Amino acid sequence: MNYIKEYKDTNIINNLKKLINNVKLDRIYNVMEICGGHTHSLIKYSIPSLLPNINFIHGPGCPVCVMPKSRLDEAIFLASMEGAIFCTLADLIKVPASNTSLEKLRAQGKDIRALYSPLEVLKIANENKDKKIIFFAIGFETTTPMSTVLIEKVLEMGLKNVFFHINHVRVPEPVEALLNDKDCNIDGFLAPSHVSVIIGENAYLNMANTYKKPFAISGFEPVDLMHSLLNLSLQFKNKTHNVYNEYSRLVSKNGNEKAKELIEKYFRRDDFEFRGLGVISNGGLELKDEYDYINAKKVFDIKTNTKAENKACLCPKILKGLAKPTDCKVFGNLCTPNNPIGSCMVSSEGACAAYYKYNRI
Repeated sequence: MNYIKEYKDTNIINNLKKLINNVKLDRIYNVMEICGGHTHSLIKYSIPSLLPNINFIHGPGCPVCVMPKSRLDEAIFLASMEGAIFCTLADLIKVPASNTSLEKLRAQGKDIRALYSPLEVLKIANENKDKKIIFFAIGFETTTPMSTVLIEKVLEMGLKNVFFHINHVRVPEPVEALLNDKDCNIDGFLAPSHVSVIIGENAYLNMANTYKKPFAISGFEPVDLMHSLLNLSLQFKNKTHNVYNEYSRLVSKNGNEKAKELIEKYFRRDDFEFRGLGVISNGGLELKDEYDYINAKKVFDIKTNTKAENKACLCPKILKGLAKPTDCKVFGNLCTPNNPIGSCMVSSEGACAAYYKYNRI
């Protein structure tokens, strides 16, 4: 089977469209896709235009987008230190902090590196033993195991110049916070695929049963999404609230046990301030106390003066599903990928970046 071809088959998509629309829902239902990758796929393939009874709302599943400005300011402080090499992943270097961004700081001569893999830190540390190597770890459960592998390697190799600033976040806690928010009106969820590979199908059962909301764990391709949306539509029709695992080719009931063991070995649950959602109890992870000696937050005296969010930016509301990118007055004119005002425009998983790139509404 050619998986790419099969999961993009136009005939299958059209047949699924007919099946979904034939469900004859009694109203428009709000479906939140938690993952930013799903947002991009939905907009890229114009799926919202195919399904008039489903309103897609965008959730807090982009790790760069949910990073609060206070932590970005801590990144700026660490990257500005004399003798530091600052390393991180993805699009974080472009996100505006209170006074500047990592990208602008790098242009001024600071050694700031966007890595493809956390394990690149090992080579950098060995080649720069007189430098302080700061790894600013970000991401949901998908990337957390990679950070644990790096920590384990650093400890095994006895590297004394590597320090970690942990900003890993979890999916279940912010989703539950949204379900408890009276302003949020969510009927069902497209649950993330890669995160679910780690945490497993059963991670959503309690929320589905407690809040009477259906979840569909979905892959990224259009046929994946349409299959998941058919299931959600049938669940809306039948008033059920099950967890449907469309992505069963990779997601098991309990997830990746080895990865979860590594996370439990090095990290503890901690409160985390999500952009737009506020502080969520146990929404993040932190190094356990026995690793304080490699914890950049404990080793270095970090000082910041965080400014309030730009009032023109609707990113906080977009991350709660209370606004769409096109509701924002600065979207696409003052705020673009080359001149981002908010993190939702910066990240390759951000909702604003998806709307801007594919020019769909």
